[in-house]
Amino acid sequence: MPEPRWSIRPEVLALLHRYREALGAGVVVVAGLWLVLLGGYVLVPLGVLVAVVGTILAVNALRKAQFTQNVSAPGLVELDEAQVGYLAPEIGGFLSLDELVEIRMLVLRGKRMWRLKQADGQALLIPVDASGAERLFDAFANLPGMDTGALVAALQPSPPTESNLSLAAETRVIWRKQSGSRLVRPGNPIP
Repeated sequence: MPEPRWSIRPEVLALLHRYREALGAGVVVVAGLWLVLLGGYVLVPLGVLVAVVGTILAVNALRKAQFTQNVSAPGLVELDEAQVGYLAPEIGGFLSLDELVEIRMLVLRGKRMWRLKQADGQALLIPVDASGAERLFDAFANLPGMDTGALVAALQPSPPTESNLSLAAETRVIWRKQSGSRLVRPGNPIP
C-alpha cells in the first residue's frame, strides 16, 4: 500500500484541535457575512444577527483556547453537575460550585495552581496544567460577576522571580463571591 505524499505535522494538528471552537465560530461569522452579501430586507438583518452571534462565540472560544494549558501535572480534573473534583496520587478532593466563595491563582515553587475555597473553609488546589483543567473555564465563566478576561489573564506566565521559586506562596484573587449572590443554573427557578 503506498504511503500518502502529504501529512499534517502533529504540532499543527494540536493547534487546530486547541482552536477548533474558534474556527467553528469563524465559519458562523463568514456565513453571516455571506447572507449580508446576498442582500434583501430579510437576509441582511439575518446575516448581521448571525455574524454578531458568531463574533460573540469566537471571542468566548478564543478565551477558552487561551485558558487551555499543556498537560504536565499529574492528576485528573472532573466536572460533574455542580461539583469540581481533582484526583491525583498525593492531593485531591471534591468541591461544590454552589458553595464556592473564592478563586485564587497560587504560585508555589514556580507551579501555578487554582485554589478554590468553599464557604465552610475547605480548599481545593488544582494545577492549571492538570489533565481536564480546561473544563474549569466554563464552570468559572458561569459564576456571578466573573470577568473571563481576568480569568484568562491569570494564566499568562509571569517571569520567574525569587518569591515564586521559594517555599512561600504568591497568591492573587481572581474571583470572590459577593454577599447575597447565588449561582443560578439554567433550568433552576429563582426563588
